[in-house]
Amino acid sequence: MTAAATLPAPVRRRPLRAVLRRPSSAVAFAFLVLLVGSAIAAPVIAPHDPDAQELGNRFAGVSLSHLAGTDEFGRDVLSRLLYAARIAVTAPLISVGVAVLVGLPAGLWAGRRRGVVDAVSGRLADTLLSLPALASALAIVAVLGPGLTNAMIAVGIIFSPTVFRVVRGATLAVAEETFIESAAAIGCSTRRTLWVHVLPNIAAPLLVQVTILMGVALLAEASLSFIGLGVQPPDASWGSMLGAAYRSQYDAPYAVVPPGIALVLTVLTFNTLGDALRDVLSGRRAS
Repeated sequence: MTAAATLPAPVRRRPLRAVLRRPSSAVAFAFLVLLVGSAIAAPVIAPHDPDAQELGNRFAGVSLSHLAGTDEFGRDVLSRLLYAARIAVTAPLISVGVAVLVGLPAGLWAGRRRGVVDAVSGRLADTLLSLPALASALAIVAVLGPGLTNAMIAVGIIFSPTVFRVVRGATLAVAEETFIESAAAIGCSTRRTLWVHVLPNIAAPLLVQVTILMGVALLAEASLSFIGLGVQPPDASWGSMLGAAYRSQYDAPYAVVPPGIALVLTVLTFNTLGDALRDVLSGRRAS
């Protein structure tokens, strides 16, 4: 019997509803909806052009015309925060998408076929996991070139061994079930067995891992943008805004606050939802 089958029926049918019954998860989900809505509506709700410069109004404080002040070029910080929310949504999707695209098929195949395929894939994943993540991402970006897409592809490649190990472990457990043996006995091909019978039964741990990786990916994007290898000027990301604030800390020590708070809250949101999903899908109660 699979782990999913041991869960209460309402949880199996409506896992999102079970997650949202928790107050912390409901708040996190509401913040995520607000973030996505702000990213989509940024051109409408942003009070100023995020790239418009007012060099005579550098490092202005909070005012009615600039609710979060201005940066080193006199650009409106609130407008740049709203436009940077688009990066906060799309960057993790790109990197986690690459990780799943690479790690999911490899993990399914290795967990099902075992033998030499499993051994070689496992040692390759262990080798990649043993390397410093940020240094590896920097090396990949050096080959691909700076920019958001290339940076997130690099992060996705670094994440792919983690996805591989989660999928492989779950596949090894499901592959021992009777219904998998029955599928093979009636002539189902390996591909059909993996995608039709195995994948739906390993979706729970994969979903939890993806949710948690979203927060890690956002931190990775912010780190690369902070040092100039992610989002390129004049586009805004919270990481590049933190980098600019760091370089101007003596002129405006408060400039790190808006992008820093936005980054912390978003990463905390992904982690809270990931933990809640893990607890619900494993049958734990809220503490």
